[in-house]
Amino acid sequence: MRIYVPVTISMLQQLVADEQLLPVGGTAFAVTPALREAYASGDEEELAEVAMRDAGRGSLRLLAAETDAAGEPVLRRAVLAVDAEDVVLRPDLDDAVVKVAGPVLLAEVASAHIDLSAAEAAIARVLPVIDQADLGDEDAELALGDVEDHDLAWYATQELHFLLELL
Repeated sequence: MRIYVPVTISMLQQLVADEQLLPVGGTAFAVTPALREAYASGDEEELAEVAMRDAGRGSLRLLAAETDAAGEPVLRRAVLAVDAEDVVLRPDLDDAVVKVAGPVLLAEVASAHIDLSAAEAAIARVLPVIDQADLGDEDAELALGDVEDHDLAWYATQELHFLLELL
């Protein structure tokens, strides 16, 4: 099953160095039966975009708790597209949520999706209010929407090492 794992840049660095990483809480997102049922229309690709968006939101939550070596917030979402076999559906948590039991191996990663620098200003605005967006605060939801207007760029697994050197 193709799953979408929310990560941070530091987690990507760990993945490249160790060739594996543990998703936070084992949480990932996927096109699940519950997600298909929640949408009256939409093909597999459109539903995969929904799961990817949910993973992007998960990455924002991880970013809200992380700073770089200089104590500055990291302002790029990152999501891994992974072909995983041992996945448990968790519709009790949300329609697209799945749990993975063990580490994600670099060999299982199909691609990485990372924000371009153009998204950084919008991410900086939403990080302090990401929890309020979940609680229905209209301004926070608008800030989240501004972030989601930025598409994540696609990178092949072989490009990760070079990309991380450039960031």
